[in-house]
Amino acid sequence: MTSRDVFDQLDAHIEVMQRVKDSLGGPITECAQMLAERLGSGGKLLVMGNGGSAADAQHLAAELVGRFLLERRALPAIALTTDSSILTAVGNDYGFDNVFTRQVEALGAPGDVVIGISTSGNSANVVNALKQAKTMGLQCIGLLGGSGGCIAEMVDLALVVPCDETPRIQEAHLTIIHLLCDLIEKQLFGDA
Repeated sequence: MTSRDVFDQLDAHIEVMQRVKDSLGGPITECAQMLAERLGSGGKLLVMGNGGSAADAQHLAAELVGRFLLERRALPAIALTTDSSILTAVGNDYGFDNVFTRQVEALGAPGDVVIGISTSGNSANVVNALKQAKTMGLQCIGLLGGSGGCIAEMVDLALVVPCDETPRIQEAHLTIIHLLCDLIEKQLFGDA
């Protein structure tokens, strides 16, 4: 292990972030606008993913319920990755591919937005939950990587990080989450 290893990793990160800047500025702004409109009019956000994407789902929900940068009222966001009793009960009774589907069915309501986070864009449990959300008329967003997988074709808005390496995609997802939180706060609460 050398400093060169560190520099190579940081260079790869910077390269992916430049691709995000070049290709996703408009879609990120559109996504933030959509979320701000829904959250501002009484809707809530349901967000999900597996592994590192589960952690990202929790991070996004925490920033909205708590705060990002501004002191403001709490915004309704639920990470569908956090209730171990629901996850294990549904996983046991209906299979792991439905652990998010049942929660969307139970918690989703008109005016809500569902975000599926998947570095491949093909996570079966995220795909199934987004299908459920679509049947309920909920707005669906994909935070994805690579080609966007099958999720990119089924959501209302796909934010696809143009990269095939999971660690780089996850780093970009975190940055996109922070950008969304910043834009949502500014849209709903101003710069104060």
